[in-house]
This record gives sequence, C-alpha cells and structure tokens, in this order.
Amino acid sequence: MTESQGRTGADTRRPDGDTTGTAAGTGPDGHATAGTGTEGDTTGTARAGGHARAVPAPPSPAFAPDSLVLNRKLPLWYQVSQSLRASILGRPRDASARLPTEEQLAAHYGVSVLTMRQALKELEAEGLISRHRRRGTFIEPRARRVSPVRLLGSVDAIVAQQSGEATTVLGHGPTAVPGDLAEFFPDCAEVTCYRRLRRDGQSDEPTNWAENAVRPDIAARIDVADLERWPMTKVLRDVVGVRISRITDTVEARLADPVTAELLQVPLLSPILHYTGVTYDEEGRVVDVARIRYRGDRFSFSVTVEAH
Repeated sequence: MTESQGRTGADTRRPDGDTTGTAAGTGPDGHATAGTGTEGDTTGTARAGGHARAVPAPPSPAFAPDSLVLNRKLPLWYQVSQSLRASILGRPRDASARLPTEEQLAAHYGVSVLTMRQALKELEAEGLISRHRRRGTFIEPRARRVSPVRLLGSVDAIVAQQSGEATTVLGHGPTAVPGDLAEFFPDCAEVTCYRRLRRDGQSDEPTNWAENAVRPDIAARIDVADLERWPMTKVLRDVVGVRISRITDTVEARLADPVTAELLQVPLLSPILHYTGVTYDEEGRVVDVARIRYRGDRFSFSVTVEAH
C-alpha cells in the first residue's frame, strides 16, 4: 500500500512553509481523527485519540488610538497626550490594556519618539497608564473614565490675569508645611507663607486674597515690596530668576469661611471661587503653591480653543 493510501484530505502549503487545511484518517487506536487549524495554533476544537482539547477564548481586540490632526501653534506632546487620553478613556471595554510601543505610537501620530515619550510621561503622572521596562505600557485597570478638562496656556497669561489690582501684603514668614501641601514639598520641613489682599484699582473693593507657600531657598531671594507691585509668578520668574517649566491651575466653587468672608466683605458661606496654582521649575520641583479665594461676583474665566 502506498503512503497516500489509508489517508484522505487536502493540504494547502502557505508561502511561509506552514501547512493549513483539513485531514482525516485513522489514529493509533483505530478511531477516526479530524483536525482543523494552522500549525502551532491552539484555536478551535480537535479530537485526537477520542480526547477533546480545550478551546482558548479569542484575544481582546488590539488597542487602536484615534487619529490626530496636529496644530503647530501648540506643543506637540500636549496634543498627543490629550488625544491618547481621549482614546484610552473612550476605548471599548474589551479592548486590550496594552498600548503599542513608543515607536508605533510616534509613527501613528507623526511625531518623534522623544515627543511621544513626553506625552506618555504626562499620562503616567496622571495615573492613567503604567510603564514597565521590557514589558511595555499598560492602561491602569482603575483609570478614571472621567477626567478634569485640562487646558494649556502660557505663564504670561497667568501673570496678566493676576495683574492690574492694588495689592497689600497682610503678612509673611516661615511655617511648617501644611498637611494638605505635604505632597508638593516632600523635602521641606517648612515653607515661607505670604498672605496678600487684592483690591479693585478703581472701586477699592476687595476682589481676592491669596496665600502662597514658597520653598525657603526661593523665598530668601524675594523682596516683599515687589509683591505689592507684581504677581508672585512675575516676581519668581523675572526678579528671582526661577526658570518656570509649567503651572497647573485648578478652579473650583467653595463656600466662604470666616476669614475669607471678612477679608472679601461677603456673607459667611456665600459662594466663592477657589483657585490653586502649582508652579514647577525646570528640575520638576514645586517652588510655589498659590491658593487664591475670589469673590464670585468679581471673577470670570474665559477660554478660547482653536480647532486648527
């Protein structure tokens, strides 16, 4: 009997040498055998010698970031991080938690690997992703699907917003790092605190009051008289010479506490706007945390977003 006798079926050889197709014949125990699939593939059902082989679940669909049209007026890393964040938060729930490589993402967005790396670093700092050497980058299982809107502006915009009002320094001096600011000053036992009250230049009505917690080594170079002329941000950058890398702003609605009510001349527990600004230098250190309470009737916040 020839080799082909006793076996029926059809084989198809692929260009890479793997064999696919179906085969039917007689096994060692005399029972018929049948199989389908690709060499090395465990997907599907097969019976060999009368025993069933388990079928693994199909893999999750690969994570696919959205496309992006870059705006050359804004930093590329910022645009990429925002686009990738939206893709992560809006992904199908059964999508793979593993992101493509830096090189693949950079090619997808049309930016350099360094730009892509900076964008990923931003998302990692937010707790949205985690990066593991030799393993890859993964979406955090508990990543929030709702994230605050973050808008990019310039330091000069911050200076302009805080300028144009009469300022009185209420007091300043060293103090232990407040508990709610400990995360910003992990290497400091104390900070220098500045308290200031701002008034409208025409009506003389109080508009806001501010507390600034500043690193002691930076505060030692601040002339208090300058704080009655300029905003803290301008003093830090243009007088002291701090090389500011970024400022993170948060604005939220709160109720006036007794100190705020007295200084701003508003009823106790009336609505106010509470601003927190965290200023970082080029080394990534926090040099100043500003907490400003604005009268709700004397503050407006306007943002222009360009589509292209």
